[in-house]
Amino acid sequence: MRIDLHTHSRISDGTQSPTELVHAAKAAGLDVLAITDHDTAAGWAEAARAADEVGIELVRGMEISTRHRGRAVHLLAYLPDPSYEPLVSGLQKVLDGRNSRVPAILERLDAIGLHLELAQVQAVSGDAAAVGRPHVADALVNAGYVRDRDQAFAELLSPGRPAYVDRYAAPLEPMIRTVAEAGGVSVIAHPWGRNNDAGPLGVDGLAGLRELGLAGIEVDHEDHDPETRTRLRAIARDLDLVATGSSDHHGVGKSGHGLGCNTTGPDQYARLLDLAAAASALSGRSTPQVVTP
Repeated sequence: MRIDLHTHSRISDGTQSPTELVHAAKAAGLDVLAITDHDTAAGWAEAARAADEVGIELVRGMEISTRHRGRAVHLLAYLPDPSYEPLVSGLQKVLDGRNSRVPAILERLDAIGLHLELAQVQAVSGDAAAVGRPHVADALVNAGYVRDRDQAFAELLSPGRPAYVDRYAAPLEPMIRTVAEAGGVSVIAHPWGRNNDAGPLGVDGLAGLRELGLAGIEVDHEDHDPETRTRLRAIARDLDLVATGSSDHHGVGKSGHGLGCNTTGPDQYARLLDLAAAASALSGRSTPQVVTP
């Protein structure tokens, strides 16, 4: 059973529609797919229809932008009630932050001689719930300033680069509680990836977050080398956290993250679903069900 619990569609910063993503997952031999667009559930309905058509199991989720003790943390939230008002308002603040920084990024690019109009960025963002750095990167590619997204981020858009602009991210600890109150379960994505050491997400930090309701950590991810994976798997075992594995697929917008390049073990997936069922029952809310073939 091949299970990929972290993927993105064009609704956020992937390059495939939810339907195309689901069809690609089926073609890649996946049995279970989670759609986890950034800070939105807007692609769920389309993905669910496509999953029903092609016969693949679908988990509806999202990847929430949070901050914890000065560090950016991406929180995967699975099967929460998307209509829960505190979750809705929290996500809207994040989306507003994403949209509002694009003009500031364009100003910084213009200052170094790379002129883009907002319309050029919107032309590539299409029906995305929010416009962000990946869409600016795609516009830079189209304008001939860089060869691909990787170069745009490495040279211009990442922290410390000339066009980087910070934005709002939700506080991590309250968001873990909000996801639980919405009847969902949360997993920290690539906790030690992207050139970050353990920092506040070391053993003690993760233990504290587990007490707040954190369900798991993403262990097998392309940003984690073999030693990091071994250490994180041991921490997950010691803290009784679910250990997931995922591609973090973005279509052609992110190289080296093909569907199914990392997967979640069936036993860990079953644990995650059990925790989601318990959270749903405790919340008393109407939460989305897994789409099954």
